[in-house]
Amino acid sequence: MEELVDEEGKPVYDVIGIQSHMHGGVWSTERIWEVCERFSRFGVPLHFTETTIVSSLRIEGRRWGETAPELEERQADEVERFYTLLFSHPSVEAITWWDFSDRRAWQGAAAGLLRKDMSPKPAYERLMGLIKGRWWTEAEGRTDSDGEFRLRGFYGKYRVELRTPQGERKVIERELKRCEENMWVLRIEGGS
Repeated sequence: MEELVDEEGKPVYDVIGIQSHMHGGVWSTERIWEVCERFSRFGVPLHFTETTIVSSLRIEGRRWGETAPELEERQADEVERFYTLLFSHPSVEAITWWDFSDRRAWQGAAAGLLRKDMSPKPAYERLMGLIKGRWWTEAEGRTDSDGEFRLRGFYGKYRVELRTPQGERKVIERELKRCEENMWVLRIEGGS
C-alpha cells in the first residue's frame, strides 16, 4: 500500500477494499479487528467486499453439501458477530455480502442470506434486525424551554418531522455526518 502513490507521494486510492470470503473457516474476532487496524492506518475508509459465511459443509474437494438448520444458526451467529464488529470500527464504511442467495452461489457453497428457494435464512433475519432495528435511530420528543431537542443517533440520513402546537407540520431531510459537529437548526416559519 505504501508504494501506491503518485509523483507527489499522495495515495492513488481513496478507499481500501478487503475481500472476506470465509469458505475455509470463519474469521476470529481478533483477526477481524487486526485486519481493520492494519489497514486503517492508511487513513482511508475500509470496504469489506465479497463477504461470505457459509451454512454448509465441504463434502469433498471443492464440492459443498446442502444448507442445514444447525449450520444456518451458526451462520446467523457469525454474520451478527462479523457485522457488529465491523460496524463498531471507525474506519469501516461499507460491507458487501457476496451471494444474496444459495442459488448459483460462488463455489456452490450455501453462502447466501436466502436459500435456493429464496426463503430467508436466520442470517437474513438477524442482519435485518441489526440494520433496520438495533442500528436504526428513531426518536420522538418535544423541544425544551430553549427550543432544543437533543438526539444521539447513528450516522446517516434522517427524515425529521416538525410539528407546532397549532398543528403546522414540516418534513426536513438532514444527514448526520461522521467527523462533523452535526448541529441542526430547524424552523417552521411563523411557528411558535
